[in-house]
Amino acid sequence: MNSLLNLIPMETLIMHPESKEQLAALKAFAKALKVPFEKKSTKDLSEREKTIALYGKDLVETVERAEKSIKAGNVKILDPSKSLWENIL
Repeated sequence: MNSLLNLIPMETLIMHPESKEQLAALKAFAKALKVPFEKKSTKDLSEREKTIALYGKDLVETVERAEKSIKAGNVKILDPSKSLWENIL
């Protein structure tokens, strides 16, 4: 059973090359090590996937939860004539 676990990859790496040279080097490295990889063009990504690529999954999910909460009416409107403490107490 332990030998089977050694065959299962422990992580998936998502790399973001910043130049054509970096992309070519990463592809060559993966091919040399016989590591399978898939190509996905930026134009093939959904808007959400592009946003995740820019800002990271955690931030995108946090913003999505906040937007959902706002739409559900979970908001607190502050009175500008009061201090912040008076508004939240």
